Amino acid sequence: MAEITTVASQNTSNVSFDFAGQTVIVTGGGRGIGLELGRFFHEADATVYLVDADADALAEAVAEVGCRSAVADVSDTASVQAVVEKAISETGRIDVLVNNAGVLRDRVLWKLTDDDYEQVMAVHAGGTFRFTRACVPHFRERGYGRVINVTSYTGLRGNPGQANYAMAKAGIIGFTKTAAKELARFGVTVNAISPNAETRMIASIPEDKKAELASQIPIGRFADPSEMAVAVAFLASADAGYITGTVLPVDGGISI
Repeated sequence: MAEITTVASQNTSNVSFDFAGQTVIVTGGGRGIGLELGRFFHEADATVYLVDADADALAEAVAEVGCRSAVADVSDTASVQAVVEKAISETGRIDVLVNNAGVLRDRVLWKLTDDDYEQVMAVHAGGTFRFTRACVPHFRERGYGRVINVTSYTGLRGNPGQANYAMAKAGIIGFTKTAAKELARFGVTVNAISPNAETRMIASIPEDKKAELASQIPIGRFADPSEMAVAVAFLASADAGYITGTVLPVDGGISI
């Protein structure tokens, strides 16, 4: 069983999971939530592949955390397949896939271009689909796998200026539930988290507006990206084998 002890706010160092011998792929690993997830799994003794299209950010992340890396466009099938084959070739396995990669192209609906729509859908929804599909044959062969997708409160409630993002994140929820039903018989669980962390998107909001938004969160603040790691690690653990098709809010109560 995973050992869980008390966690101080914005600190996951007192929580221990053992992923020794396991291979974990985290997309969008160059910064933010993806970087912190990679750090957490690396410290839990997994072999971690951070995946990102931004080679410079990825190089900095790997230098900081010590994980392996793969520069890849998650919206490109060949790139995705190459990452999966690389991980299997080097480690012989994939145990956990975290689909976290995302981009923003925010505009009100009547100003969104086809490119704004296509890019956001291709990275969020398309990347989640492509990486999961690429890992499934290996998961089925082994009779084991954990997939955790990163969705958003916006996918459930919407948000002005983010019709494309909301559509993509809502699609990930539907994908999560469908994949969970299809893959359960192979020993594969598929879940999602809905985070509310202080990422680049939040950091770009003016301070007065950010304070107003934080006041609407029952816990009273945005999470540090590292606070997403415990939830993801639990869903990725062998102990969570009877949990599938769920969307876990890790949002300080904003979705209540």
